Amino acid sequence: MEFTVSNTTCHMSISLDGFVAGPDQSREAPLGKRGQELHGWHIGDPRANDADKIANEWLMRPRGAYVMGRNMFGPVREDWDEDWSGWWGAEPPYHAPVFVLTHHPRDPIPMEGGTTFYFVTDGFDAAYSAACQAAGGKGVDIAGGASAVRQALAAGVIDELTLDIAPVLLGSGERIFDGIDFDFEPVEVLHSPLTTHIRYRRTT
Repeated sequence: MEFTVSNTTCHMSISLDGFVAGPDQSREAPLGKRGQELHGWHIGDPRANDADKIANEWLMRPRGAYVMGRNMFGPVREDWDEDWSGWWGAEPPYHAPVFVLTHHPRDPIPMEGGTTFYFVTDGFDAAYSAACQAAGGKGVDIAGGASAVRQALAAGVIDELTLDIAPVLLGSGERIFDGIDFDFEPVEVLHSPLTTHIRYRRTT
């Protein structure tokens, strides 16, 4: 199945009631309470099927650069008072420059496999501009979390958005669509017992 790579993409797992993470996120529960239930389709649930495999290929396709929020990068708040380098170990899955939104300056962190984390204190527009320049025409992905995606949606920079809608009600947590005009149309839908994967393209 061919997937048309656009300039800027975003791929998020989300609950039926619109949350991409549960409440009470912490170092021990980075996705919040029950938030991991949104991700069974790509983290080893035996009910995953071919649709989930295809969606995982969408998720893991190479991109030229990424933008993410500080909350997705890690649990450290305020000043960088510990040597945190992300949730992903020595070789993160990005293999490209990642621009992290933060209010607190920090030197870049080069990792194995080509990932370097850069910390941007001038807001989303500055981080997105730096990512576009670093991507070299290979496309930018908005990696999350909720706040970073909301900012990207509000700025109108996402060309293709994939939502993995899990049959889960979280009740509270982190939302991405509050106050956002949803200017997208569905172009492809895949189903599994764990998730409905919907790929959208921006209409305006």
